[in-house]
Amino acid sequence: MSLIQVNNLSFYYEGSYDEIFDQVSFQIDTNWKLGFIGRNGRGKTTFLNLLLGKYEYTGTIDASVMFDYFPYEVKDQTESTLRVLERINPDYEFWKVCRELTLLHVSDDIWERPFETLSYGEQTKVLLGILFSKENHFLLIDEPTNHLDLETREIVKEYLNKKKGFILVSHDRNLLDGCIDHVLSINRTNIEVVQGNYSTWFTNKSRQDAYELAENERLKKDINRLKQAATQSKRWADEVESTKIGAKSEKYEKCIDTRAFVGEKSKRMQQRRKNLQRRQEKEIDEKAGLLKNIEEKEEIILKPLKYHQSVVVEAKDLSLAYNEKIVCESVNFQVKTGMCLALQGRNGSGKSTILKKIMGEEITMTGTMIVPGGVIISYVPQDSSFLKGNLREYARECGIDESLFKQFLRKLDFTREQLDKNMEEFSAGQKKKVLIARSLCEQAHLYVWDEPLNFIDILSRIQIEELIQRYKPTIIMVEHDQAFVEHLADEIVKL
Repeated sequence: MSLIQVNNLSFYYEGSYDEIFDQVSFQIDTNWKLGFIGRNGRGKTTFLNLLLGKYEYTGTIDASVMFDYFPYEVKDQTESTLRVLERINPDYEFWKVCRELTLLHVSDDIWERPFETLSYGEQTKVLLGILFSKENHFLLIDEPTNHLDLETREIVKEYLNKKKGFILVSHDRNLLDGCIDHVLSINRTNIEVVQGNYSTWFTNKSRQDAYELAENERLKKDINRLKQAATQSKRWADEVESTKIGAKSEKYEKCIDTRAFVGEKSKRMQQRRKNLQRRQEKEIDEKAGLLKNIEEKEEIILKPLKYHQSVVVEAKDLSLAYNEKIVCESVNFQVKTGMCLALQGRNGSGKSTILKKIMGEEITMTGTMIVPGGVIISYVPQDSSFLKGNLREYARECGIDESLFKQFLRKLDFTREQLDKNMEEFSAGQKKKVLIARSLCEQAHLYVWDEPLNFIDILSRIQIEELIQRYKPTIIMVEHDQAFVEHLADEIVKL
């Protein structure tokens, strides 16, 4: 057992006004299975890069272990999987890697296959196997389950549950509950380490937020009372001051004997007022300073269009072929108004292909796909890497209201400074929020979302869940977040 000690860590990106870390201190045990939680853009990946020594910072990070980062970069994916292993870890012991891949349910035939021919799930499991075949390393695992189907996520969860000595960045609540024993949380004003899994952390966080909100209401009343008292003190002092120069005050007109008496009294009153005002302002500042760590989840308003027919999309005995290869067969479903339908299945089972067919792409098919005329569709694709330029130009290109669009992003935890940046500077999670906010700004009969939650933080996922539960838009989606699907889907179609 050893400790990683972080003391007075401060860091910001050159040329940026955003301070990512400011005088942060905490310590973690290298035997822990640590889940790393925080809003998008708070610095989770940045902290992993600081551990790896990629950036300069002030303060200290003391550790007696070597760090290793997932995902590895595979520069040439046309090479065989064995060659990829050799490039990542020239000192590998083959039997150790095979042991890990057996635990991850990877077949033995992958070694001679070009890495690019492996499914996304197979690629992820191979890289995880290489990672855990190394010994005496503390592992930094950055969002391993994005794009993975539910079955593969379960395999990865069971695998990580048997390991220790890692930091796991993930927004998948089911995964975190199944394989961590501590939480490292980046809050609005601090970083804290707590024992337990995600549900333990979230329960305690909710209780703390409820307490702070109740305290907030009490402090607001105290602050209001202090401000009123300060205003009253100022009025009394000013009233006495006004008599010094000959003005008539009903309260003091019988007491004015000499100008000197009034002047001395006014001086004392003004000094008392200033002393009282300083004490009141200090108390107001102290009370206001207690309310800075609540994660705000502002309500988002959605106004979906209601289609005049009950069925918005229908598939009957649908089979689709992509690049002359059949990807799904005999699929049947109906998407009715106000319904949320989720498509599930292994990677490559045709989920995204069905969504693209609904969007009107030319895809070879047999059977029937019915999308009635006049149905307005809002689409969120998997990929967000195409986003470039500023938010104003993007809103104009999409034909949506810029102020409403930015309002949605603010409610999804964008700062005002981030709204002025180009989208190339956004994190992957922030880019996905841009796509979702744009979709929410579009009044549509049907929302078609293809893995909308990849990279998006947990609190934002909860906001989106609550939005859908409240306004009941018509949705067909592909999503691998088990908790999200369980909370929202009226029907699940398994391919």
